[in-house]
This record gives sequence, structure tokens and C-alpha cells, in this order.
Amino acid sequence: MNLPNKISLLRLILIPVMVAAFYIEFPYHYLVAGIVFAVAACTDFLDGFIARKYNLVTDLGKFLDSSADKVLTIVALVLLVEVQAIPFIFGGVMVSIVIAREIMISCLRMIAAAKGVVMAADKLGKIKTVLQDVSITALFVSFEFFARDYANILFLIGFSVFTLSVIMTLVSGVNYVIVNRAVLKSDKKD
Repeated sequence: MNLPNKISLLRLILIPVMVAAFYIEFPYHYLVAGIVFAVAACTDFLDGFIARKYNLVTDLGKFLDSSADKVLTIVALVLLVEVQAIPFIFGGVMVSIVIAREIMISCLRMIAAAKGVVMAADKLGKIKTVLQDVSITALFVSFEFFARDYANILFLIGFSVFTLSVIMTLVSGVNYVIVNRAVLKSDKKD
């Protein structure tokens, strides 16, 4: 197992650590969960950089990286919605959009892989990921210090950036399907 794959595996290992920090009550446990999330999110950029720079891209790495990213983000968002760190109605709808997009893009990638087509991540998806990571970290920290005070500046920043990330989730998802629509065309003539 090469270094980028080990870093992706570390990201997966950090997910239950984040969940434990979130649920086990000790001083600043939401802050610790946010820090663990932020560290895990940073490993996403690190493993990709190393894999590309040193030509260490592998099928295992693609699987680990993609799975770790999606699971980390979805778990963190579900935790934030559960405690209403994101106002419930908005959180439920917005997180549902994020989850739906991730499932649809994963299905599209599976179809592409079955046809021998490699679908690389695009810039819009990377922007979406950065916005999600920043917003989730800000929301964890905001909830630690302000609970459900939706008027605090850190919450407003986190929620605003999260709203932008959901817009980018939609835009990048639609763009990804349009750019890769040839993958959805049938191989058989009807």
C-alpha cells in the first residue's frame, strides 16, 4: 500500500474518531470533532497531491479516496443536522441534496468504469468540496461555543458558505452529468 492510499485510509479511520468526539461528552468535544474533521479533510488534498506528483495513482487509491471523502462529509453533515447546528428544515433539505448528488455521481462513475471510461474530478467539484469543508468546520466550532444561537457571526459565515456549497453541489452535479452524458448512452441499438 503506497503513501497516498495510507493517507486515504487514515481519513477513513478518522471518521469514527470524529463521531466519538462528537457524542462522548467532555470539555470542547464538538470543537475536537470539528478539528478531527478539518484534519481529515486536509488529508484529501494531501493524498491527491502526492499521488499525482509521484505517479502513485492506483485503483485502490481511487476507491479509498472517493469513499473516504463522501463518507466523511455525509457523516459530518448528518451529525450537524442531528443536533440542529444547521437549522433543521434547511439542514434536512440541504443535506439531502448533497447525499443525492453524491449517490448520482457515484452511480455515473460505476457505469463509466463498466465501460472502461475514467471520469476525473473537475474544478467545480473541487470548489464544492472546499466550500463544504470550510462550512462544516465553521459549523462544528460555532456549535461548540454558541449552541443553537443562529445569530452568531461564526454560524452565519458557516451557514452562508454551506449554502454556497449546496449551490455548487447542484451546479457541479449537473455539469458532471452533462459533460459525461455519453457514458449514459446505450451500447446496443434499439
